[in-house]
Amino acid sequence: MKTYQFKLYQHKRNKHLHSAINASSNIYNHCIALHKRYYRLFDKHLNKNRLMKHIAKLRKKNEYWLLVGSQAVQDIIQRIDKAYQLFFKHNKKGVRPPNFKKRIKYKSFTLKQAGYKFLEGNRLKLGKRIYKFWKSREIKGTIKTVTIKRNPLGEIFIFVVTDFVDHQVSIMTGKSAGFDFGLKVFLTCSNNTEISSPLFLKQSLKELRLASRNHSSKKRHSNNREKARKNLVRVYKNVVNRRRDWFWKLAHQLTDEFDYLFFETLNLKGMQRLWGRKISDLALAEFIKILEFVAFKKVKLLVILTNGIQVQKLARNVILLLIN
Repeated sequence: MKTYQFKLYQHKRNKHLHSAINASSNIYNHCIALHKRYYRLFDKHLNKNRLMKHIAKLRKKNEYWLLVGSQAVQDIIQRIDKAYQLFFKHNKKGVRPPNFKKRIKYKSFTLKQAGYKFLEGNRLKLGKRIYKFWKSREIKGTIKTVTIKRNPLGEIFIFVVTDFVDHQVSIMTGKSAGFDFGLKVFLTCSNNTEISSPLFLKQSLKELRLASRNHSSKKRHSNNREKARKNLVRVYKNVVNRRRDWFWKLAHQLTDEFDYLFFETLNLKGMQRLWGRKISDLALAEFIKILEFVAFKKVKLLVILTNGIQVQKLARNVILLLIN
């Protein structure tokens, strides 16, 4: 699977997509309310097929809900059902059931087989309207899903998932290394090499505090407060983008140098309770996810050590690597 991300042009017709996302949040919260009421009355889990039929009847009477395609509604119900299944299975491990979401925090809706059509050039037809997007690269493979998502700044992005598998030819070095995570040094390699984190959040603390103070001083529900909120979001977004860019470059650097990478599993939530912002700034969990993806593409081996048990996350065709 491969995911493409494209940004939609800013245009007044984008208000229809914002309305569709808001309507999706309305449907989502209504489904959550039905689940809670059904469980309280019958002490049972509400079947997703029954819920789909019920919502389909309600959509015929509610024009606002018709802004959301039928497949997007099905996806919402399926995601809620999956979240409840995980809760019933792992509730003893601290997994919580899905809950209501504020409209401002609801971000997207997903179309699977219908409701969209890619036209020539950089045009996408959603429903009866045509939108333009920045087409930075060609879409390869068969399209599986199209997700319309907005960020806190009100910008809208298109996420296209295809079945295309991107194989990369990588040079095998035969080298292996173990890495130890630390607070003072981000990663310490078994060959005594140290990798320090730039601590992007710490670098931007002064700017963040100023933006946060400016936002809190503005009158609620005013235009100035909304401008200050967007400015605060931009500062946080800059921190996240710089950190992710550094993570991607570091992941490619390590996978180019080593074929086998060993990491230890840490209780990051417990560490965050002790050291707070420092752990969030280092963001080891996010780096491991990026490293897993890069290792998969380059057919490298990433091993996570958990209490002496090796949990191997192998890239495709890694058996050939082990045989050689």
